[in-house]
Amino acid sequence: MPEFVRAQAAAQWRSDRRESLADKTVLIVGYGQIGAAIEARIVPFEAEVLRVARGRRPGVHAIEELPRLLPDADVVVLILPGTAETRHLVDADFLARMKRGALLVNVARGSVVDHDALARALHDGQVRAAVDVTDPEPLPDGHPLWSAPNLLITPHVGGASSAMWPRAHRVVREQLERYVRGEPLANQVTGAY
Repeated sequence: MPEFVRAQAAAQWRSDRRESLADKTVLIVGYGQIGAAIEARIVPFEAEVLRVARGRRPGVHAIEELPRLLPDADVVVLILPGTAETRHLVDADFLARMKRGALLVNVARGSVVDHDALARALHDGQVRAAVDVTDPEPLPDGHPLWSAPNLLITPHVGGASSAMWPRAHRVVREQLERYVRGEPLANQVTGAY
């Protein structure tokens, strides 16, 4: 998309061939409800989806299996919480294990990615990236990511759409109704991540 925006600003018609998700492998790291929703949107594009979560379960790999899975992924989508265990999970070693030219998508937390390592991998052409979150937010002036090639940065707006508030209101209403009826609340987080 950034190339199309630049071409439009320069009044250039660019019809270069674009990539498709068809026949690609997408690795979702942090496979929970949001990961499942992302998968539901990817599958119609005829992509293979690999799932990773903290613990292994049917159809889902354990996070310890990432080193083995990364070389096969064309796209790696991060959708996991920002915790002490996930801080800089995506480091130089993680990025080096990714398939050359693969796309890293971070819609998780900025702290999950070592941004110095990401900047180096972007400049080396090892990976491409799209990040909706950074650490810190907002990125300060002069931060290396601002000028890194092969990178799309959005300002933590991935969830902010016209559908967000109606859905949020519905969830709150449903939770209040459950509470009034004495039913267990949905989506309770118990214990540590």
